[in-house]
Amino acid sequence: MRTRKLATLLAGASLAATTTLVAGAAPAGATGPCGSSYSRVGVYAISRGDGTRTGTLEVYYSSSTGKNCALTYGYGAYADTKSWKRVTISRGDGSAEDTDAGQYKTYAGPVYVSAPGQCIDVAGTVPDWVTRELNNVHCG
Repeated sequence: MRTRKLATLLAGASLAATTTLVAGAAPAGATGPCGSSYSRVGVYAISRGDGTRTGTLEVYYSSSTGKNCALTYGYGAYADTKSWKRVTISRGDGSAEDTDAGQYKTYAGPVYVSAPGQCIDVAGTVPDWVTRELNNVHCG
């Protein structure tokens, strides 16, 4: 009887330890939307002419790959609702452009460009015709 109680106790302790390890592990999304080696280097509001914010353009960089990444999120009435979202990234000279656009619920992207030692151009649109464009930024 004593052996059975000990085995049950040990099995319970093992299960609790396993559950603790899994629950304590970092969620998959913790690596960021572009990948584990990317750090956010810029966040820019996308707004209408009257100042009403409609979206957010985020820019990331990975020093290990030399690539930049960008995403466009909806904001306010456009957050978590299906609406037109677009993101574009390219080298500052306009080459190597990568674009993602469509009717998305959360965000457009990620899009990537390799531009070591160069500036980049990025643009985000949420919804149709409301665009934030940045040229020759995040030079590296």
